[in-house]
Amino acid sequence: MSQPTYPSLRMRRTRAHGWSRALHRETVLTPADLIWPLFVTEGTGVEEPIAALPGVSRWSADRIAERAKEAIALGIPCVALFPNTQPGRRSEDGAEALNPGNLMCRAIRSIRDACGDEIGVLTDVALDPYTSHGQDGLLGDAGYVLNDATVEALVAQSLNQASAGADIIAPSDMMDGRIGAIRAALEGAGHVNVQIMSYAAKYASAFYGPFRDAVGSRGLLQGDKQTYQMDPANSEEALREVALDLAEGADSVMVKPGLPYLDIVVRVKQRFEVPVFAYQVSGEYAMIEAAVAVGAGTRDALVLETLMAFKRAGCSGVLTYHAAHAARLLGD
Repeated sequence: MSQPTYPSLRMRRTRAHGWSRALHRETVLTPADLIWPLFVTEGTGVEEPIAALPGVSRWSADRIAERAKEAIALGIPCVALFPNTQPGRRSEDGAEALNPGNLMCRAIRSIRDACGDEIGVLTDVALDPYTSHGQDGLLGDAGYVLNDATVEALVAQSLNQASAGADIIAPSDMMDGRIGAIRAALEGAGHVNVQIMSYAAKYASAFYGPFRDAVGSRGLLQGDKQTYQMDPANSEEALREVALDLAEGADSVMVKPGLPYLDIVVRVKQRFEVPVFAYQVSGEYAMIEAAVAVGAGTRDALVLETLMAFKRAGCSGVLTYHAAHAARLLGD
């Protein structure tokens, strides 16, 4: 069938009024599409603003529960937790990750006690918040991160978080084989309904700097993470990573960072037709806030447009530090 031409077809006709634009809108963004990343720190009644992330703070475990209640009120279905482990609790082997009383587990239990099952709790699985060297795994000769030994530690870390009440285990380490090992361990321990959201396509990106400040690992990091995080030049490799993680038992997959990798989101969604999430990472957030600070853009418009881009590309949801702000805008 041939396409009608002007003036029989006027593309502006359906854009003339707000009601018509709403009626013809192809992509819809709601608070239910958002996951709110939150940083946890030691103490009671603590809020610590993060200089590298204007408007974002670290919260003590008791005040994390307040943020979870806020998320519920805004219609945000899930929060993601990241701990700022104190230097005295960090070690070469990241043993604090396995402590049932660590900061992450206390934050999980705080939310559970305050909110029950009204909100999902996603927990980061990787050793970098707990190691004295800032790498995501255990070090071998010449500083190379050991794969299989690290996977053993990640399994124990996952079981620790699941026992504390985590709903979604999100391995962000990029070790080979960790999804299958974690899934088998969760099943064996009876955590059959604990989901795995795999950081399946996590790139060795320049956009992570403010996050490393937030969790206290930037000054500790020895070397880089290019031997396990993906090369930003590669996309076929991302599809192989996703295929492996799905075969090993991932319930959903994540692409990280977000906006610079929307092409990866599209390819993953089209190839696998599974729930795909993206992380609008700290550098992306900081760039928006920097633009707003110098008058180069309006926060509300920038936030909603970028989040809509994730949905249009095929994301089931987005992890974003703007989650609460966006949810208020969408609610209004």
